[in-house]
Amino acid sequence: MTKDKPYQIHALELGPMGNRIYLIEDSASGTAAVVDPAWEVEEVTDLARARRLRITHILLTHTHQDHVNGLERLRAQSPDARVHLLKAEADIWGDCPADAHLHQDGDLIRLGETTIRVMHTPGHTPGSVCYHLGDDLITGDTLFVFGCGRCDLKGGDPAAMFHTLARLQQTLPGGTVIHPGHDYGVKPQSTLKEQAEGNPFMQFDDVTAFTRYRMHDHDQVRDTPYGPVSLR
Repeated sequence: MTKDKPYQIHALELGPMGNRIYLIEDSASGTAAVVDPAWEVEEVTDLARARRLRITHILLTHTHQDHVNGLERLRAQSPDARVHLLKAEADIWGDCPADAHLHQDGDLIRLGETTIRVMHTPGHTPGSVCYHLGDDLITGDTLFVFGCGRCDLKGGDPAAMFHTLARLQQTLPGGTVIHPGHDYGVKPQSTLKEQAEGNPFMQFDDVTAFTRYRMHDHDQVRDTPYGPVSLR
């Protein structure tokens, strides 16, 4: 158990798109949750086995294929693990497991002694979520290090993304550590304070200007790995 935390977050970078798959370990109970099982899920289960953990929860930030293509393989290896996602995301997904636990914004998931809060963060998809535990935030494709998720795929909404990023800034402490769904930045994780200062998507006060930048300007002027930018 780490100091003042009942949990540890282990990250694995898997697949051809820099996906970050997370294993949340509850130290007291020996149980674990996998966030966004995809690509070489055997590496995730091998890690859980090496740490003598039982996978009891599977948390989905959203349901794009590059985040769920290992779901059935993981469920086959951990048949008792419960799948969790937002109801709004399940409504647009054609393959939602019948036994999935469907959440609303603010719901709490208990993993042993660890409490995980579901935050509805639409923009990349209608039912995207971030998972908030302690001073950590697992952000999926909502917020990257010095970037944010695309809003031009089916269900994407730049105005919703604008309000989502504003909500994260306004409601969570600056020291909150973000753990993104892809390794697109100059480092694998960051804090909300650092993002507020250097992430261009978090520097807009006007939704129209944000939308223009997200949908048209950004991809013309920036490329990975994303570093800090000041637009102010």
